[in-house]
Amino acid sequence: MTDEIIDNTARHRYELTVDGHTAHVDYERKPGTIRFIHTIVPEQLGGRGIGSKLAQHVLDEARRHGEKVIPQCPFIAAYIKKHQEYQDLVQA
Repeated sequence: MTDEIIDNTARHRYELTVDGHTAHVDYERKPGTIRFIHTIVPEQLGGRGIGSKLAQHVLDEARRHGEKVIPQCPFIAAYIKKHQEYQDLVQA
C-alpha cells in the first residue's frame, strides 16, 4: 500500500489508491471550514484500515490548515467520536 494520500482539489476529495482501487473522502471547503460529505472505500479494499487512514489524514490536514470540521459523513463523525483528540476540530 502506498502511503500517498492526495488532495484532488479538482474533484474536491482526498484520494488513496491501493491495488488499482481508489478510496476517497469527498469534501466542501469554505473559508475556515471543511465539510466532509462522504467516505468511499471500494469493497476490494475493505477490512484493511484504509477508511481510518483516510480519516486520520483528512483530520490532521484540517488541523494543519486551521480549519474547523463539519463531519456530515457518518464514517468521519464516528471516527471523531472514537478518537477524542479530534473533537476540538468540530465546528460548534
